[in-house]
Amino acid sequence: MSDLTKYAKSRAARDPEFADGLDSGYADFKVGALLRQAREKAGLTQEQVAERLETKKSAISRIENSAGSIRFSTLERYARAIGWHLNLELRPAPQGSSRRR
Repeated sequence: MSDLTKYAKSRAARDPEFADGLDSGYADFKVGALLRQAREKAGLTQEQVAERLETKKSAISRIENSAGSIRFSTLERYARAIGWHLNLELRPAPQGSSRRR
């Protein structure tokens, strides 16, 4: 089980509101959690990232807690601010899991 999955299960167990929206909001949550994990691995605080991006700590917190509507350009800037490289990967869905909207 990944650290992300462990975190999601742990938070869902203690936060009913989070648990209710977990399935529908998992993709948004995953992006934010991955950003937070990358920042922590880079040894930076939210304050330090905010300073590098010339914004407020609350903006970084918002990005890390609900990254669903984040623009790709913001993701790129965030990655550069923490000294990382953003890599977008598209791959075929497993058989039987295609979605149409």
